Amino acid sequence: MPVEKSELSRGALRKYYVTGLFLKGLIGAMRLLPYERRIATMGAIVRGVAPLVGFTKRVQRNLKLTCPDLPNSEVKRICRAVPDNAGRAIMEHFSPEDFTKRQAKAKVSGSGIAAFDAAVAEGRPVMMITAHFGHYLAARIALQNRSGQPIGCLYRRMANPYFNDMYVEAFYKTGAPMFEQGRRGMVEMVRSLKKGGIIAIVSDLHAHGGEELTFFGKPAVTSVLNAELAIKYKAVLIPCYAIRQPNGIDFEIVLHDPVPHTDPTTMTQFTNDDLEAIVRQHMGQWFWIHRRWKAWRRLGVQPEDMP
Repeated sequence: MPVEKSELSRGALRKYYVTGLFLKGLIGAMRLLPYERRIATMGAIVRGVAPLVGFTKRVQRNLKLTCPDLPNSEVKRICRAVPDNAGRAIMEHFSPEDFTKRQAKAKVSGSGIAAFDAAVAEGRPVMMITAHFGHYLAARIALQNRSGQPIGCLYRRMANPYFNDMYVEAFYKTGAPMFEQGRRGMVEMVRSLKKGGIIAIVSDLHAHGGEELTFFGKPAVTSVLNAELAIKYKAVLIPCYAIRQPNGIDFEIVLHDPVPHTDPTTMTQFTNDDLEAIVRQHMGQWFWIHRRWKAWRRLGVQPEDMP
């Protein structure tokens, strides 16, 4: 977990300070380019460095674990597409004014639209369950525009304290409220649900303390907290995805049918399966760089079983 500056050594502070200066300079320079060009350029940059920083190897290992029958040509395509999408998403995050203006007009489709509109009209709490796929902030922007309501977003503070302020500031420019991961953020998020608010949560990360469910047919430690909150506060739980379009700039926001309220484990497995289905349709848009199947207390895929 990220720590306060006072808890870091001088060496760590120097390292973070230099890294922060570099990242701010790079992003500042990129922002001088026209919007579409800067998004594509950052995609190309991250795609270019992916083999050097271990991203390509991570994607290959995850694909070998979960999709061993993929042809080599498809693996190579995904290894290029994943960092390209990640780079584009990074630059979109740090271009909040242009990104918001463009994605407010994004097409919204899917069988879950009626449930979303009805819940908003009735003032019922809504939980949009999304993932590191395409770019989830595009969905937040488009659905805020559609509903006329703010959508709260849970985020994790960056480890680099010199870069975190810029990161969080960009988040706020796509909407508020924002809930920082941790006890205080959870209290604020629950308070929003109690008032009938809308919140968006990414649910595709490895979670310490979670349950061993499956994702792409492999054991994956997954938090069931989202389902527990939905049950407790009678929130409509809607899977939601921002699918990057062929031009690399625009998105289609797809809402699936709400997750039936049963029990937390069943509901969370439902969302895992729902995400898997959409990822299989757009393999290059999910963040295969994540260590999604890592072990925790003998749960998940054990190190000796990883390719």
